[in-house]
Amino acid sequence: MHPITAYGAFERQEVTSTVMSRGEGVFVEDRDGRKKLDAFAGLYCVNVGYGRTEIADAIAEQARKLAYFHAYGGHGTEASITLAKMILDRAPKHMSKVYFGLSGSDANETNIKLVWYYNEVKGRPEKKKIISRWRAYHGSGLISGSLTGLPLFHKQFGLPLEYVKHTEAPYGLRRPDPEMSDEAFVDYLAQRLEELIAKEGADTIAAFIGEPVLGTGGIVPPPAGYWDRIQPILKKYDILLIADEVVTGFGRLGSMFGSEHYNIRPDIITIAKGLTSAYAPLSGSIVSEDVWSVIRDGTNTHGPFGHGWTYSAHPLCAAAGVANLKLIDEMGLVANAREVGGYLKAELTSALVNHPAVVEVRGEGLMCAVELASLKDGKSAFNPSDTVVPRIVAEIGRKGVIARPMPQADVIGYAPPLCLTKSEADIIVGATRDAIEEFSFPA
Repeated sequence: MHPITAYGAFERQEVTSTVMSRGEGVFVEDRDGRKKLDAFAGLYCVNVGYGRTEIADAIAEQARKLAYFHAYGGHGTEASITLAKMILDRAPKHMSKVYFGLSGSDANETNIKLVWYYNEVKGRPEKKKIISRWRAYHGSGLISGSLTGLPLFHKQFGLPLEYVKHTEAPYGLRRPDPEMSDEAFVDYLAQRLEELIAKEGADTIAAFIGEPVLGTGGIVPPPAGYWDRIQPILKKYDILLIADEVVTGFGRLGSMFGSEHYNIRPDIITIAKGLTSAYAPLSGSIVSEDVWSVIRDGTNTHGPFGHGWTYSAHPLCAAAGVANLKLIDEMGLVANAREVGGYLKAELTSALVNHPAVVEVRGEGLMCAVELASLKDGKSAFNPSDTVVPRIVAEIGRKGVIARPMPQADVIGYAPPLCLTKSEADIIVGATRDAIEEFSFPA
């Protein structure tokens, strides 16, 4: 069973099935020998590019020495200890500890349990609610799927769970009044957040979670000043801040972390994807010193922290992470994401700015999106049954580039490996321009 797949259509062979066999740099090749530029880095995750033998060798060496040992009860391995130190060396300076998992979804499940435990220890068991944002993506578990603000991940599952509340997304193109300035839009978002806090009761709200840049919800950078307005509100009401950096961590925005990029001071940071460049599954919850000290002291009274995964801090995955972070530094990929990402956005803008169906080209670092709208008025969404963006993305694929049709939006998404060159960016731009220009948009 494939994830995020229409199973009936798949069995009827209405959904394209591709079996990949190899990759090198920013290119992948299927088993029939068709080579394509992967402009979405798998799922935002192959930051260093494909075929990096340094990581493969590190995994193999670790497997020969010690394939597995658990992390329960204070156990560890040299690989996991080394990686935790490397993460903290790159993270905001007030962060203190790393709790390892395997996926961004399980890391956000861990985060909520950390937050709940923290408030139990502080004698505030009623502080349980989590505020997320519509169009956010935080995973597809029970809590993490509830935090996600996309109906696709809620319907037929009975989600979101009652503890999760959603507020407005900082999606500038969809502001309630098109004439509203960025400053006024940020004021509106702050007001809506305070209204939700007042409605629910600040003494019942434990945390606010947000991606520095909205990812799966449309690849949307926040308007200027957004995070500067939101953080004082959270502090005022004693609400913890979780920065979900599963996508933005380790260089994608042209900064090591999105928290650094937007001057965010989180209590917990979620990491995954770029931590190992997906060469092995690994995630983490980076916990601030303030949160850590409360949790640590809580175990003096309540006994061991009752949460764990069998594969937490798995040594093979940790070895991959160590090799990956070394490569990010050695290859200068953070700076490259900043430079080539700016180039990609500028070239896409230049190529598409005059097309009547293109509403906006936006992005930050090596996250970029092209949003389309109906030709009828240049604003309305297309009828979903017309599958406009999926068909355009399929044509981009036939032209040798893998892009992503973003869910529940008329948006083409790009998040290529951080090793992308300007000449490779030109390939993405050319395929996108030609596919859009050749497409017959519905009247």
